Amino acid sequence: MQQLAKEVYQAAGQAAKRITPFAYPTRVIYSPYLSKLCKGRVYLKPECLQTTGSFKLRGALNKVLTLQAAGYRKPLITASTGNHAAAVAFASGQANLQTVIYMPETASQVKIKNLQLYPNVEIRLNGQDSLASEMAARQEAEHQELAYISPYNDEAIIAGQATVGLEVLAEVDRPDAVLVPVGGGGLISGIGGVLKHTSPTTQVIGCQPENSAVMYHSVVAGKILDMPSKPTLSDGTAGGLEKNSLTFTYARAFVDDFVLLSETAIRQGIATILQHHRLVIEGAAALSVAALLANPGRYAGQTTVLVLSGNKLSWSLLQEISGELA
Repeated sequence: MQQLAKEVYQAAGQAAKRITPFAYPTRVIYSPYLSKLCKGRVYLKPECLQTTGSFKLRGALNKVLTLQAAGYRKPLITASTGNHAAAVAFASGQANLQTVIYMPETASQVKIKNLQLYPNVEIRLNGQDSLASEMAARQEAEHQELAYISPYNDEAIIAGQATVGLEVLAEVDRPDAVLVPVGGGGLISGIGGVLKHTSPTTQVIGCQPENSAVMYHSVVAGKILDMPSKPTLSDGTAGGLEKNSLTFTYARAFVDDFVLLSETAIRQGIATILQHHRLVIEGAAALSVAALLANPGRYAGQTTVLVLSGNKLSWSLLQEISGELA
């Protein structure tokens, strides 16, 4: 584990230099309410304030700029309906590269129109779900010999996400615990590697929805599982893992514990941050908050950091929760 953590840490340092001109360094925010609740010190890492609205920009920038530095000039291909798509669109624009984004035919018109705002992006609708569109994108990338930008299963992507960990440690000295939303695992792989190299006593805690906890169940089983996911407010973390995913190995090495959250708990997490910090966060970002709310006594007397991964909350849910708080 120590060697792997060192490699992630070193790659994160290189990524930070590469992406700094484009990615906003999100300063931690002290939370008086959550600190009082758990009788400790709680800080928020608001990646919901990042350019494009999520941490995904960091990995996308690092991957795209690495390709550009190596002389790559052809179009890029990716598949996503959310934060990763926006991140790749922005990053490729900075590198003056064209990007083809595959999305399922069922993708919302709002998401499609948002991506069409980027002049360097071409949208291709394929299949009835995200898996089908991803397979089509990969096939096209291989056929045309173009670079496919994975949302998590790539060392350069992980190194970019790891810069979140560098920034946390620059402001919070040796936190006792860092709670991180987990989907494909790119974010927790990067943060976990940085923390285990620099602050090995820090607990790295992965947070997943009960309705889609593929990484957790895979780590417990000791192998990547192919299992269905139920609908969840944390749609940004929903879904399975690629075969032979790097992040599975990283998660087994760096993650100390997992917490699984109900849909009610996730909703409460969104409402808590909206009420006490006036920040809009998506369901995936609320996982870390929900984990602390579910067991505040666990963090008593400790310094805890909650990673708020993104802000893509639907207008309807935002209005609904706002109305309940009014």
